[in-house]
Amino acid sequence: MKKLGFSIVLIMLVVLFTVFNMGDEIGLGYGGPAEIEDEKEPIEEIVEPEPEEVITEPEIMEEPENLTRADVLNLIENSRKVMVQNPDDILVLVNKERNLEASYVPQDLVIPDIPFSFDGYDQKKNMREEAARAIEELLTQAHAEGHMIYGVSGYRSYERQETIFIGNALRDGFKKANTYSAIPGQSEHQTGLAMDLSSPSVNFRLVTRFGETPEGIWLKENCHLYGFIIRFPQDKTHITGYQYEPWHIRYVGIEDATEIMLNDLTLEEYLHNKE
Repeated sequence: MKKLGFSIVLIMLVVLFTVFNMGDEIGLGYGGPAEIEDEKEPIEEIVEPEPEEVITEPEIMEEPENLTRADVLNLIENSRKVMVQNPDDILVLVNKERNLEASYVPQDLVIPDIPFSFDGYDQKKNMREEAARAIEELLTQAHAEGHMIYGVSGYRSYERQETIFIGNALRDGFKKANTYSAIPGQSEHQTGLAMDLSSPSVNFRLVTRFGETPEGIWLKENCHLYGFIIRFPQDKTHITGYQYEPWHIRYVGIEDATEIMLNDLTLEEYLHNKE
């Protein structure tokens, strides 16, 4: 009888041991959770506003309290200035005084062969072909030197920028939103010549501290060698109308980029000096 009881206990132990091991293999949690490979989530065009920045705004109609979507659309319509006549020019100036037509879409958009902060297709992976080839060389060199820089957001249609800006304006108010987010038609992203970049060191976010990271410092020091400029530099908000954005690069070509960056100019100043 004792032998029979011992045999039953032994069989039960073997069964329990087998189930325990199977649990590990199929991730049931008996021996800890099964490991799942993390996927990078898409980073939306959300910029963290810097409240300490003081920016002189162009005159716009008075902003009503408790903004509605209709209010924002009305303010957008009344903020339009000069319409750009040369949207395909590599040196095109798009800012708070110079608008692109809502219908403008570059005809040579391609996806550069660079690492992005998210997987899968998205419109914002695109750039104009000349800029795309240049950013491939830029990030190839960055990675070769140990700087892990990734693309976050390139081309944006007028409609996408409108959605982004309306969301920001409803959250923060029209004027504040326009210190870090462009009114549709006034965004360089619509030209296909701009790309927002980031790195794992700031969790792929678009934040000013990116400029203090090794990646951000390298980008500022080297981007002109590949035809890019830091479009919204520090201490130039009174000219550009936007807060400092160390992540936002704009393609203008190597010769012009070199002159702009080495002389600490904005694109506005550079083009004014060329007139």
